[in-house]
This record gives sequence, structure tokens and C-alpha cells, in this order.
Amino acid sequence: MAVTDLIVAGATSAAGTSSSGAAALVVLCADPGIGVTELGKRIGLTQSAAVRMVETLEQRGLVERRPTAGRSVAVHPTDDGRAASDALLGARGGRLTALVEALPAADRETLAALLDRLLTAVYAEVGSSERVCRLCDRPACTDGGRICPVGQAERDRADG
Repeated sequence: MAVTDLIVAGATSAAGTSSSGAAALVVLCADPGIGVTELGKRIGLTQSAAVRMVETLEQRGLVERRPTAGRSVAVHPTDDGRAASDALLGARGGRLTALVEALPAADRETLAALLDRLLTAVYAEVGSSERVCRLCDRPACTDGGRICPVGQAERDRADG
């Protein structure tokens, strides 16, 4: 919990939002134009809570709602929203890097292998990469030839 607290505090402080607002910005930067209800599902909020969160983010100039066909509304990050998402991912990553760099190299390798297994198990429990990865830097999941274990678990589920 202490590690989570450090990471979330760094991310929310950098973005100036709640933890759900921070997650929403990350999700919207990865997948702009989704609806409020879908956004709420991805970050674990009810539809009414998601509406309130989007209203708050919109008032702060971080997102904008755009009408689509019918009565639907698509939510898009603004330039300020994208900048806030970048800042919070940087803060989150900086905290994680500092914590992990305190370990010797061999322990970091062991930790990476254990986290791969744990993330696969978390995905099996939660069943949604969107929920598990709501504060993840999505492009970093495949950098350096490394594949995200959550994404792999999702692909394995779809294939099997």
C-alpha cells in the first residue's frame, strides 16, 4: 500500500487531479473519443460518478466533450489534458524507478519476473486490461522488446 500511495500521490499531484481523474486522462490520451460510460467502466466508476469527474476535468480545461451521432458524447483530452497526462506518467514512472533502483541488479531481475507473474494473476482476477492498466504508460509496455504481461494474458484469453 505504501508503494501505491507514493505512486498515486506523485501522479495526482503532477496532474492536479484525483486518482480517478488522473486515470481518466491516461485512458483518454490512449483512446480519445470514448464515451463517459465507457470511461467510467475502464477506471472503475459508476456512470454518475464518471459524469461528475468528466465535468470537473472539463471545468479545469483538461478534457472536452464533443457530440456524436444520436445522444452520445465523446470525451477528448485537450492539449492541457495531454500535458497533464504526460506529467503524471512521468511522476509515476520517476517514483517507481527510484524505488526499484534501490535494489541490486539481480534483485531487479527477480522482481521483474515476479511482477510478470503477479500481473498475469491480477488480470485473471480482474478480467480487464483497461482496469488493471488504467495508470499505465501504454507505449512503454512494448518498448525494448518487452511485452506487457497483462496484454499477453489478454491475448491468450482471446485466443483460447
